[in-house]
This record gives sequence, structure tokens and C-alpha cells, in this order.
Amino acid sequence: MNIIHGVNGLLLPRFLSDTVRRMADVMPVVVVTGARQTGKSTLVRDLLPGKRSYLTLDDLDVRAQAERAPADLLARGRHLILDEVQRVPELLLAVKQAVDADRYPGRFILTGSANLLLMRSVSESLAGRAAYVTLWPLSQGELAGDGRPGPWSELLDEPVVRWPDILTARMGGPRSWREAVAAGGYPVPAIDLADPGDRAIWLDGYVRTYLERDLRDLASIENLVDFRRLMEAACHRLGRMLNQTELGRDLQLSQATVHRWLNLLEASHQFVRLPAWTPNRTSRLMRTPKAFWCDTALALRLAGHDEPDGAHLETLVLVDLLAWRDAAVGKRPGIFYWRTRSGREVDFVIESGDRLLAVEVTTTERPTAAKAAGLRSFRDEYGKRVAGGLLLHGGTSTEWLGDGILAAPWWRIA
Repeated sequence: MNIIHGVNGLLLPRFLSDTVRRMADVMPVVVVTGARQTGKSTLVRDLLPGKRSYLTLDDLDVRAQAERAPADLLARGRHLILDEVQRVPELLLAVKQAVDADRYPGRFILTGSANLLLMRSVSESLAGRAAYVTLWPLSQGELAGDGRPGPWSELLDEPVVRWPDILTARMGGPRSWREAVAAGGYPVPAIDLADPGDRAIWLDGYVRTYLERDLRDLASIENLVDFRRLMEAACHRLGRMLNQTELGRDLQLSQATVHRWLNLLEASHQFVRLPAWTPNRTSRLMRTPKAFWCDTALALRLAGHDEPDGAHLETLVLVDLLAWRDAAVGKRPGIFYWRTRSGREVDFVIESGDRLLAVEVTTTERPTAAKAAGLRSFRDEYGKRVAGGLLLHGGTSTEWLGDGILAAPWWRIA
């Protein structure tokens, strides 16, 4: 399960690796997507060392063969990893033909950063032949060297009285949430670049690469300056209700343009829409989502903030939840927020089958019962469906704030 990350020789387990292996035991094609620089190439290359041939379409010779003689390229190994496959989307037709001629599990593992183009091509070419999974930036558990996801499954499955034991058994130790936000989850700045100035240089280069390379692959953007302004404005609104009309007015862009560009950001795994939770699944689609970003360090840099706030800590927790959700095999849990017309709210609602877990996030170091008001309201509203309420805070104490409501340090999710 250890994945060599390649930064200072560190071995970092990625818990998504088990999911990819399991999918490859069943499906002939596994597609791994995610934002640029999350570690997709490293993950797939080290799944079965020596047993899979690795080819990247960033290599000009490989790309030329994919364009001119795709069947010959696919004949270079019985089990192939094709990295950055969106560089030659036409190759997917050859993959489909190869699978239809000789179908066996794990024949191809494909990766790609430009998700919109990749998934459109995959959906047209590989329907019924491929399984899909997303690699998010490093979670707190992965950064701590633990290949397990956050404790969300245990919290849902175990009685609430067991929660303190579950959380204190985690290997993560006390850590400043401000430092964690500033480091983010992209492997290079999070692990190898401790100096804030070095991180800023890397993040600025990342944005430029995204704007000038990934967007060129995804779609024609007529004004990259305005597009970057939209990115910055979205990062100023972390954890807030997404109002596209307001965004367009502030940036002097049409609502249609804002809508299209946010879709591009979401498709390339930069921007995250968190949907609202209601008992009625249909009404969830009509509620206003909240806006988040896939990486806290990048969001902080784009917004030009020197100091993180509570919305950044929420984002840190959300990325951990998304990584846990997308590593699930079978029916995946849902991640939502909850808000009533009267203003009662909970930052995150996790839905798994008939079970609900309510999570509130606060930067306070001294949690009080008042901070758990939304959790109590949610528990009272939905009764036995609620496994319990968890208040993650910036301090060090683990304590009960009421019946079924536990306060614990945010780093206990590692």
C-alpha cells in the first residue's frame, strides 16, 4: 500500500490505491482523474511495480505513436497504464476496440487531469467498460503517514458512546490548523516546501500552468484575466452560499459566463459545490450549493489572504471527507450541508444509507454548548437517523457537549 511519493524519498500511503486495485480486479478499464499534481501518476505507477507497463502521453514519442498507430501502442503490454490520456482523446476509441476484442480485468488504467474532456470521451467510448475514481489532494491522514481515510465510517457504524475511543486511537497528533491550511494537500508544497515564499512561487506557477495548459485542453476561454478574477472571487467566498448573479455583478460578467466558467473549474477538480441536504432528494437539486475549493493553500493564495479563517478549516475537513467518499466501493456516501429558513445550520451532513452524521467545524480552542446549537437542532429534527453530532475545533480537548454531541480537536480526523 506504500506509494513512493518522490518528495525527499518519503513513503506516503494513499488509501485510494486499494480502491483502484479492487476496481482493476473487476473492470477492464479504470479511470483515475483529479486536479493536476495530486499524485495520480505516482499512485498508478506504483500499484503493481514490474507487472504493468507505464506510458505517459506527455512523452512526445508515445504521443506520436498514439496518434499514428494506436493499436501498436496498446500492444506494448498486457496490462498498461496510460498517463495523461486526454492528450490524445482519439486513443480512447482504440482502447474500446481492444477491450471489445479481448476483455479481461485490469487491462488498462487511464489517468487524466483535464477531467471535462477526458470524461466526455470516456463516456462516449467506454460505457460499461470502465470504473471511475477521483484522487483529491493529500488528506490529513495521508500527510500524517497513515493510509487510512478519516474515521467517518467508524463514526457512522459505531454507537456514539464509542466515538471518544475511535478518535483518540487515530495516529494524528496536535497540529496548528493555520499551518495545515497554509501547507494544503498538493504533495510538493505540503511536504517539500516549508518556506512560505517557496510555496507561493510553486502555487503561482501552478495557477499559470492551469490557466495556460489545462484550460486550453478543456475549452476556449476568451479572457484568461477575467477567468482568473473569477477564481479569486470564488476563493473569497469559501463556505458561503453560491450566488452566481452576485458574482457576475461584482466581476461585470454575464451570469451565463459565470455559470460556464464555474462548471469548468468544477470539471477540472478545482472548484467544489457542496449541495444542501434535505430529506427529499429531489429538492436537494433545487437548493443553493455552497462554494469551496479543492486545496486550502491554493485558495488562500488566490484570494490574497495572509491569514486563514474558519472557512479554510472547513475546506480542510471537506477535502478529507471527499477523499473518504471517493475511495468507497459500491454505494458512496453523500456529503452535504444543512440550513433552515430560520438560519439553523450544520457545516456538513454525511449520509450513508439511512444513517446521518452531523459535523460542525469551528476555530475556537474552547468549545462550548453554544457552538453546538446547529448540531442539537439537526439531531432533534431527524431523531434516530442521526448517529450523532461532532464538533471539530481548534483546541486539544475531547469532551461531551450534550447527549450524542462530542467536541474533538480537528486533527483527530487524521
